[in-house]
Amino acid sequence: MGRLTTRNVAGHGTAPRRGAEAVVYDTTWAGEARSAVGCSGVLLGLLLAIDAGAGTLGVVRAVLWVVLAALLFVVLWPARVSVGPGRLVSRGLLRRTEVRTDRLVSVRWSDGVAQRLVLRDSEGHRAELDPKVLVANPPMWHVLDRDARTSLDRDVLRCGETALRQMAARIDRETARTVFKLSGLR
Repeated sequence: MGRLTTRNVAGHGTAPRRGAEAVVYDTTWAGEARSAVGCSGVLLGLLLAIDAGAGTLGVVRAVLWVVLAALLFVVLWPARVSVGPGRLVSRGLLRRTEVRTDRLVSVRWSDGVAQRLVLRDSEGHRAELDPKVLVANPPMWHVLDRDARTSLDRDVLRCGETALRQMAARIDRETARTVFKLSGLR
């Protein structure tokens, strides 16, 4: 598990003051961003080297390889997720989405190749995030879970209790697995 990264809501300092709520950031984001840069850089280098070795490298082909590497970079670039009191913010390369987690109306799993947790709030905002972000950052999950329970208590959350229970079970499993691994029991 990564290091817990927090910042108080006012934005001063690296640790919350007494009584101040903390904003929790994804601790795995920097590594995933480096991987995106590395993969696209390696692809570009290999394509240019192979083309140069074959003697077919020209300006048009070099531009094509740069565009292909840039496309891979855009696809692999991870969203930077942060969770604070009452809100979840996801910042990608091209867009920023924010959801009021204390006013959730639905939480569901998206269908498709990549598994996503889709959150919708009462204001009509929607955010998708990779559940691995929450698994790797249990403090983020605790803030989100607390706010989702607030939505449930306010009778705002119409559907999503099953998705939340599944997410909680998954995080509990992964946390227990990590504890066993670190203690040498596994």
